[in-house]
Amino acid sequence: MVSTETTKPFQLELTEVESKLRQLLLHVAAYIDQDPSKMDVTGVQVPEELAKEKVILRWTGGWVRDKLLEVGSHDIDVAINNMTGEHFGLKMQQYLEIPGNAEKHGLVDETGTLNARDKTKKIAPGLHKIEANPEKSKNLETATTKIMGIDLDLVNLRKETYNDLSRNPQMEFGTAEEDAMRRDATVNAMFYNLHTCQVEDFTGLGHHDMAAKIIRTPLEPYQTFKDDPLRVLRLIRFSSRLDYKIEPETAKAMGNAEIQEVLKIKISRERVGIELEKMLKGPRPRMALDLIDRFGLYRTVFTDPTRELPVEPETAYFKPAYEFVQFVVMRSDDVPTVIPNVLVRNQDERYLAWICATVMPWVDAPTVPHQKPLQRPHFIAYLVAREGFKAPNKVCDVVASSLNNGEEIRSLVAQCAKALRRPDTMNPASDATARDTLGMALRRWGATWRTQILFNLVYEVVSGRVSKEELLHSYSSFLERVTELEILDIDTFRPLLKGTDLAKALNTKPGPWMREALDVVMAWQLRNPDATDPTAAIHAVKASRGEKNDSELPLRLASHFLQLTIPPLFRQNKPTANALDASQQPAPWKDGGNQHALDLLRWTIDALDGKAIEARWSSLMPPILKMMDDIDVKWKAKGCHMLDLLLRALQRQSNTDVVKKTRAIQGSTTFLERTGYHEILAETLLPMFTYIPSITPEQESVALLREAFPAVTSLALLLPADGSRGDKRERFLDTVLRQGIVSPLAHFPTPSSYPDLGTVITLNSSVILGHMGIGAVKHLPDLVPLLSAMLQEPFALTHKPLVLSALKALQSVIENAWPRIPGYRGAIMMGLCLVWGLCMEEQNKCGSHDVEEVERQAKETIAMLDAVMQAREEGELADMWVQDKREVIQAAGYERLFEECVSR
Repeated sequence: MVSTETTKPFQLELTEVESKLRQLLLHVAAYIDQDPSKMDVTGVQVPEELAKEKVILRWTGGWVRDKLLEVGSHDIDVAINNMTGEHFGLKMQQYLEIPGNAEKHGLVDETGTLNARDKTKKIAPGLHKIEANPEKSKNLETATTKIMGIDLDLVNLRKETYNDLSRNPQMEFGTAEEDAMRRDATVNAMFYNLHTCQVEDFTGLGHHDMAAKIIRTPLEPYQTFKDDPLRVLRLIRFSSRLDYKIEPETAKAMGNAEIQEVLKIKISRERVGIELEKMLKGPRPRMALDLIDRFGLYRTVFTDPTRELPVEPETAYFKPAYEFVQFVVMRSDDVPTVIPNVLVRNQDERYLAWICATVMPWVDAPTVPHQKPLQRPHFIAYLVAREGFKAPNKVCDVVASSLNNGEEIRSLVAQCAKALRRPDTMNPASDATARDTLGMALRRWGATWRTQILFNLVYEVVSGRVSKEELLHSYSSFLERVTELEILDIDTFRPLLKGTDLAKALNTKPGPWMREALDVVMAWQLRNPDATDPTAAIHAVKASRGEKNDSELPLRLASHFLQLTIPPLFRQNKPTANALDASQQPAPWKDGGNQHALDLLRWTIDALDGKAIEARWSSLMPPILKMMDDIDVKWKAKGCHMLDLLLRALQRQSNTDVVKKTRAIQGSTTFLERTGYHEILAETLLPMFTYIPSITPEQESVALLREAFPAVTSLALLLPADGSRGDKRERFLDTVLRQGIVSPLAHFPTPSSYPDLGTVITLNSSVILGHMGIGAVKHLPDLVPLLSAMLQEPFALTHKPLVLSALKALQSVIENAWPRIPGYRGAIMMGLCLVWGLCMEEQNKCGSHDVEEVERQAKETIAMLDAVMQAREEGELADMWVQDKREVIQAAGYERLFEECVSR
């Protein structure tokens, strides 16, 4: 029951416009009451008892709250007791079409010449009906119009009823009390009665909660949120906007996991995005994000509900991110003034700064493959913005650009700051403080470079690899330098020459080359800011083109082949889920007469340098992936071979320039990781190691794995081996060793079941282990037994290549994993002794010299084991090894096995 306090009158002082609007609405209500027929022309059935009532109008919700807070508002919701909002709006149009009514309310000039209908369109243009959508928890149907500069939402008073078959409410005409109780917050549930000019507080808590600065739901909060989960976000928005505290029981329900799951699934992401945008553009975005964080709502709001994401967000980044953005936006004394002055100049850039904070937990997440395999994979942070809260394209693009350009931004900022601090360390050949260097970088990053820089500053702060003080100093130094050089508006600079003028000056035809040439012109302009004569700029372009003449023809030919000759032979077939159907589709590249295409592809890869390969990557990959995806193992092998050539070319560098070598490899690494192609290629290559007998004939397996191993090794070498970033190369090599070496060998019935394939695998294990180094120790329990078993086969010498490759692999194991080898000396000794015995038997039978190489490799392996054992500091272990050797040597004919060992 409502307490007597709820009916206590409260007077509001209306503005002149609000008073005129109130009078107009009351006259419309009187006009409706005088009409003997109140049939709802919209076709909505009005309860008979309501139809008999006079029209009562109330201004509701937010307008009343803001009026009590003495805050102006240009949006008013009008609640009608006995008809729909659309019906009332149509009646208002009828009223205004009556001659003299519009003039009476001062809405049009009395001397005007407009007819009645045109007057109405001018006064209240466009009555729009907004349908309800219960499936997405949009339960209100409203009609909207604009009059006297005020946006009006017209809606009938209503109540919500639920049944056992659906959680979506049935909207029915209701009383003012029922309408107040179904609202999201008590402070939004008060009405202003246009007839009595009194504020009506039917919940009994609206005035109290405003005085106490509390946000709570009128009814029990759990059920309130279950009925419409979006109310969780609306209450967070109101709390941050008004600076009110959320009442404890309400807060408890907002953090309920079931409510959050319903919010994640049931509510349209467009409505989530609208609430989030209002929070971030409101007066206290930091408070709103803190509430989202406190209630554990991050994974609910900032997610992509359209797909299963491969990882969880690093939510530990969230609070440091929005707190740091708060420092920047509020221009804290701890933040150099140049940072907010340059990076958050206006409301749009402040909003983007908060967007940066919201997606920060997803920055380190791996990319998600595009639904089209040849398209660049998606950053999860981008997907969260696009699908999670339906940000506009320009906002999503800022997130993607910040991540695409992130490594370059962070590197250039650090280099510039270091060069400014220590000019003696500056490299004249690549001056990171030069006007052209910085200006061209900003142009590459595009018009949103300011937000991209802030994004990466926030990322570096929250990741904590460098102290915040050092980062602030570096970024402020960078921005001060950019300001000093007067290139803050570099994205709007225009070249001295148009492309056509440049082509004419060079006496050549316009073409793709012009874009790069115009960049040369712009760089020259940046170096010569006062120059107005384009002659010198033209000479700069000529010099630049001259430097490229030696390689211009091969590059043109390569581009020609990739654009015109090769693609028609590898055209896209119709998609099919049936492998047999796919194999029967036309494949011109398999025809004997078209084999020149593969030679051209091989030549093209060899002709391109790393930068050119990156630029033409989208043309190079389709034919290679098409071969690797073919059902025929022969073509899979050729695809792997081409891929290996391509990956090796990415690492190609000048033999005379060590610095270029380092940069080329780092650039290629960045390219594959940045585009997500490393993950795509890994997912394509690793399944090749499942093509083993008995399903795949041995010789086909040999042909495939002989090409797959070099390709996967080249792919591994294009990953960073930097421990500070978590050694991605070692982790990938671990996967290759498990899936490509251990699993196939363990699958063989006996080590010599497939000797040719075993030889290929063990030979490549030596290569993999060499790149893994000490990281190989974790694989000793799997590798040593497998390799030792190959040497213990009774007929091992009938497959000498397999024995030799197993000995080479054992040597690589000992060389790279030597600290843990003593624990496996018994298994290694067993294999070496048994294979030595087989060699002795072979010589005794026929005096054969065919086993000499096996003997030599066995002696070298035992010598390596001996060196490891004698290097042990534990005296007892070393003594045990001496005793083991003595016992073995006592066996007839085994002295020669240890003759290369160092005596002790």
